[in-house]
Amino acid sequence: MRGRGDARSSRALPVSWRPATWHPRLDMGRLSRSRSSTSHRNLPHLLLFFLFVGPFNCLASYSRATELLYSLNEGLPAGVLIGSLAEDLRLVHGAGRQDPQSQPPEHSGAERNPPLSFSLASQGLSGQYVILDNRSGELHTSAQEIDREALCLEGGGGAAWRSSISISSSPSADSCLLLLDVLVLPQEYFRFVKVKIAIRDINDNAPQFPVSEISVWVPENAPVNTRLAIEHPAMDRDTGTNGVQTYRLLDYYRMFTLDVEENENGERTPYLIVMGLLDRETQDQYVSIIIAEDGGSPPLLGSATLTIGISDINDNCPLFTDSQINATVYGNATVGTPIAAVQAVDRDLGNNAQVTYSYSQKVPQVSKDLFHLDENTGVIKLFSKIGGSVLQTHKLTILANGPGCIPAMITALVTIIKVIFRPPEIVPRYIANEIDGIVYLKELEPVKTPIAFFTIRDPEGKYKVNCYLDGEGPFRLSPYKPYSNEYLLETTKPMDYELQQFYEIAVVAWNSEGFHVKKMIKVQLLDDNDNAPIFLQPLVELTIEENNSPNAFLTKLDATDADSGERGQVSYFLGPDAPSYFSLDSVTGVLTVSTQLDREEKEKYKYTVRAVDSGKPPKESVATVAITVLDKNDNSPRFINKDFSFFVPENFPGYGEIGIISVTDADAGQNGWVALSVVNQSDIFVIDTGKGMLRAKVSLDREQQSSYTLWVEAVDGGEPPLSSTTKITILLLDINDNPPLVLFPQSNMSYLLVLPSTLPGSPVTEVYAIDKDTGMNAVIAYSIIGRRGPRPESFRIDPKTGNITLEEALLQTDYGLHRLLVKVSDHGYPEPLHSTVMVNLFVNDTVSNESYIESLLRKEPEINIEEKEPQISIEPTHRKVEPVSCMPTLVALSVISLGSITLVTGMGIYICLRGKRHHREDENLEVQIPLKGKIDLHMRERKPMDISNI
Repeated sequence: MRGRGDARSSRALPVSWRPATWHPRLDMGRLSRSRSSTSHRNLPHLLLFFLFVGPFNCLASYSRATELLYSLNEGLPAGVLIGSLAEDLRLVHGAGRQDPQSQPPEHSGAERNPPLSFSLASQGLSGQYVILDNRSGELHTSAQEIDREALCLEGGGGAAWRSSISISSSPSADSCLLLLDVLVLPQEYFRFVKVKIAIRDINDNAPQFPVSEISVWVPENAPVNTRLAIEHPAMDRDTGTNGVQTYRLLDYYRMFTLDVEENENGERTPYLIVMGLLDRETQDQYVSIIIAEDGGSPPLLGSATLTIGISDINDNCPLFTDSQINATVYGNATVGTPIAAVQAVDRDLGNNAQVTYSYSQKVPQVSKDLFHLDENTGVIKLFSKIGGSVLQTHKLTILANGPGCIPAMITALVTIIKVIFRPPEIVPRYIANEIDGIVYLKELEPVKTPIAFFTIRDPEGKYKVNCYLDGEGPFRLSPYKPYSNEYLLETTKPMDYELQQFYEIAVVAWNSEGFHVKKMIKVQLLDDNDNAPIFLQPLVELTIEENNSPNAFLTKLDATDADSGERGQVSYFLGPDAPSYFSLDSVTGVLTVSTQLDREEKEKYKYTVRAVDSGKPPKESVATVAITVLDKNDNSPRFINKDFSFFVPENFPGYGEIGIISVTDADAGQNGWVALSVVNQSDIFVIDTGKGMLRAKVSLDREQQSSYTLWVEAVDGGEPPLSSTTKITILLLDINDNPPLVLFPQSNMSYLLVLPSTLPGSPVTEVYAIDKDTGMNAVIAYSIIGRRGPRPESFRIDPKTGNITLEEALLQTDYGLHRLLVKVSDHGYPEPLHSTVMVNLFVNDTVSNESYIESLLRKEPEINIEEKEPQISIEPTHRKVEPVSCMPTLVALSVISLGSITLVTGMGIYICLRGKRHHREDENLEVQIPLKGKIDLHMRERKPMDISNI
């Protein structure tokens, strides 16, 4: 067979060749022999079959299904050849073998027309692990590495491989098959091929224990060769010999070894075998490393910590360290006095080490009645008073009993020392409340509170008896006069339960023979509600960011009360000055805020909280909570106006102050820092970020542009930053920087023919001029400032319209050239500007000799300049008019004049209120149209004009 995929890949096998016992590693010889014998045995049946289906054999030859099997190792790189479907199906020449059950191919794949094509029955996930060449039918591995364990062990039979690819673990448990359905086209060569790719395992996974630490318990009495199964064997995702094969211990301690057992399913389980005698009391634990090894080449290892614990059994009995102890007791000893104690030791654990003590049956009942033995502690105490007839020596045999053990034995020899003299007597009489030998006092009892009277006496009346108080505490024992043997016990200073709750003192009496008697007194203080709760911090300073979530946690208040019981239980309450949206849990002291806080609305909160105890009457203390709301960038910059308007005189100097753009930001710190910038027109205007001052980079000319509209953006310093914009309108105020421009007449050399028959009052011509300025700076007045001719005063000019009319009838002597020098002046402030033009009027019936007129025009006129300024007024005419006809005109003119004055005055006041004063010097420009003659007109200086902008 020709290898595919790797050195161990098997050749594809058609399903019709498969023997009864199938295995992916069948060799070609076995297949050939099986195929030959089967063909000869079924030859008669095949002949009958072909006779019956003869008419349909053409269709059936390419319509049967075929099955191919390939095998390859997992983990191969991309591009490894798995097999050629065209060759293995013998659809091309050179296949290397013949199929006796199929017809030989009629043409090779290259000679077929149309050519063969191979494709998966459904695309699905086919491109993930294999690549099928549509032309040649070669099957290669893809870039996605094939992991046998992921496909078959974890995939559970290929749940994720539907459509054209599936995973199968049949026919054997160790087999992992990749299934593909391939279609061979075109229709006349159609075949449906099932391809199985067997994925062989390689040793690419090390054994792994499910837990890193394994514990095994072995009884200490376990015999040698005891076998204990380890419950957590190692797992190996590989199969066969690549799986776990053996286990071993890193350290045996010469006490243990491992063995491996294999069950019917091939699973190997490690067993711990005891090799020596164990003793928990000598060593109760062994720690080693268990190693699992697979059968790969080279083998891979996995390890875990194995802890072998030795469990205790009752293999030890109680033992005494001594066989006898000696003890003495005075004959006047009080009942309950400890005399001696015995102790036995059992080395076992738990219940196995429990020891109880008892008297032996050899101990007389008299001794048992006199001395009590505690069965648990082994302490011997005096159980009754010692009488005068009691034996002086008592031998007490004591047994130590353990479960399942023979009792251990010890002897306690107790000697009674008889007392010749009787001790003094102390007789108490309690004033304070006394229960079972304990005196109860309230902590708030005053100084010198009596506790008890004590009577001290000698029973025999022979000896003097003295007494004193032994122990620490605010107590005093003093003689109570006039009695000689009475003593009073009282307090010496106030007592505080929180400092000390219990006192133990003794009244000691002794006689002259040195014999002492002690009376123990126990004093228990009762707590009073004398302490108010105390806050750990009288001032609780908190911070919280604004826009917090509802019911946000602020802090947990903590107050302590030194009193006990319910008197020390503290409840928390808000003070009356606390806002309603703050909440304080009365039990836990958790302080929360139920609503969102807004720093811009209120930045600081300060209120009181109370801690109240449960005493009667209750006590309380007060603390102050100071909350600072931290800023967040939640407010955009805000301009003080929706939009801004500024009036600026034209020719304003570059970088002059136009106006201040005021903007605010309710946030604090960097969040409230605002930077201003000009969005548009930034090539002309600039703004100072700090002051908000708007400036123009260049001088502004109203005649070029009368207004500007800007957008200014304000951006704060928050993260992320917030911004807003405003509209800025800049209106340029006109100044008188343009003199009137004469449009007609166009030249000082032009002239006009005036007929002598022209009637007085008839318009002759006009002077027409314009001014680029506005307002009063553009109001033009016309006047004649120079005349020359036979009778030039015959002509007048209208100061408003510039119309030149004939005043008087022309005479025979008025023939000839009349020259009028007209001054065109505006009404600018503070100095008006003007221009001049020469108006030439030729009085004659006809123009018969133009060269003569032109010669007259070329001569320099000798004209005297009149200083009279033009006035915009209606000049009276020489005609007689009816008074009634003038009244409407006068009224109209008066109204117009009054309106103009009012308008001018209002504009002046508005400019003065809104603008800032600026000083500018300029020249009073005078535009002259050159005359043929020399006219001495001097330029005048303009005074600076102040325009204020507010």
